[in-house]
Amino acid sequence: MTKKVLVLWADNQSANLGVRVLAQGMAEVARRAWGHSSKIDYQDFGPGDSGVSFGTRSIIRDFGRRRGPIKDHLRQYDAILHTGAGDSFADIYGFKRLSFMVYTHFVARRLNIPIFMGPQTIGPFTTSIGRFLAKRMLREARVVITRDTASANYAAMLGRAVDARATDVVFALPSVQTEKCRDIVLNVSGLLWFGNEHVNSEDYKSSIRKLIALLESEGRTVSLLAHVVNDPSVVDDAAAIRQLVTSDDLVNEVLIPDSLGQVREYVSSAQLVIGSRMHACLNALSVGTPAIPWAYSRKFAPLLADIGWDISVDLKEARDPAGTTLALLRAITDEQWSQKVQTVLSQTTERLELAVEALQPNLQEAA
Repeated sequence: MTKKVLVLWADNQSANLGVRVLAQGMAEVARRAWGHSSKIDYQDFGPGDSGVSFGTRSIIRDFGRRRGPIKDHLRQYDAILHTGAGDSFADIYGFKRLSFMVYTHFVARRLNIPIFMGPQTIGPFTTSIGRFLAKRMLREARVVITRDTASANYAAMLGRAVDARATDVVFALPSVQTEKCRDIVLNVSGLLWFGNEHVNSEDYKSSIRKLIALLESEGRTVSLLAHVVNDPSVVDDAAAIRQLVTSDDLVNEVLIPDSLGQVREYVSSAQLVIGSRMHACLNALSVGTPAIPWAYSRKFAPLLADIGWDISVDLKEARDPAGTTLALLRAITDEQWSQKVQTVLSQTTERLELAVEALQPNLQEAA
C-alpha cells in the first residue's frame, strides 16, 4: 500500500533554496527507505505547499479541541519525517519557533502518527524548559538521525542515542553535470549583508568587496550567486547583490536562480564556489565542485568535518576573511581540490545509506 509521508518543517516553494534542499533531499531519503511510490507532502511553519499554517493562529484554533487545522491536516499521513528545519531543533532561535515544533510533535503523538527525525542538527538547548522538551521529543521519536557527530553527541547527552549519524540530505539529490564555463561563483548572503546577530554586517560587506578585488587582481573572474531569492524580508541575497553591484564593477555576472535545479546547474558550472550560505557550498560539493564556506554559525564545522571537508573560513575568528581565502586558493592545487571532493562524495554516499537503513524497517513496524 502506498504510504503518505509528511516532510515537516520544509517548504518546496521557499525563497530560501536551502529550505528547498531540505524538502527535496528528505523526500528522496524517504523514497529510498519506503519505496518510490510513497506520496510525499511538505509542511513548513507557514502555509507553503499545503495552504495550512502551523503557526500561532492555527495552534490557537487547534489547542484543546478534537478537530482543528493542524490535527485535521496531520490525520491523513502514515508518517512524519521531521527535518528540524535543518538546524532549528534548538532554542537558540527563540522559544516561539521551538514551541511550534513541540505542539505539532505532541499532536502527532496523540494521533498515533509515528515521527521520524531525519538528518538534522540537534541543539543546542540553552534553557531548562528547552532541554526538558527536547528530551521528551527525542525519546518519543521512533527514529533519530543526525547530520553530524556533534549533534549525535548532544542527543546522547539529552539521553537519546541516535539511530544513525548521516549527513545533509543535499547529497541525496540527483547529481548535475554541466560544462565548466564559469571561474569563481561567489554567494553573497543577505542574512549577513544586512543587520544580523551573527557577524558585523559592515565588516562582512568590506570583506566581500575586498575578496572580489583580490580575485580580480589574480586574474580570476567572479560571478555573484543568490541562494535566497525574492524573500520578503531583508535577508534576500538578491537584494544584497543589488547593493553590491551598484558600487562595484568588478563582477563578471549576476546569477539569480529561479529553482533549486538551476542553482545546482550554476554551481556545477563553476571551477570553485565561495559561499556564506551553507547550502550554496553543500550544493556545490554534492555536484563535484569544490567550495570554500564562509562559516558564521555552529552548524558548519561539525557537518563539514564529518564528511572530510577541512576547508572553510570562520567569519567570527578570521581577521581577514578575504586574505585567508586567497591564501587557500594559492595553496591548494587543482588535483588536491579534486581528491578532496571525491572523498566527500564517497563519505556522504555511505552516510546517507545509514540513514536509509535506519528508516527502512520502521514504517512497516509502525503501520
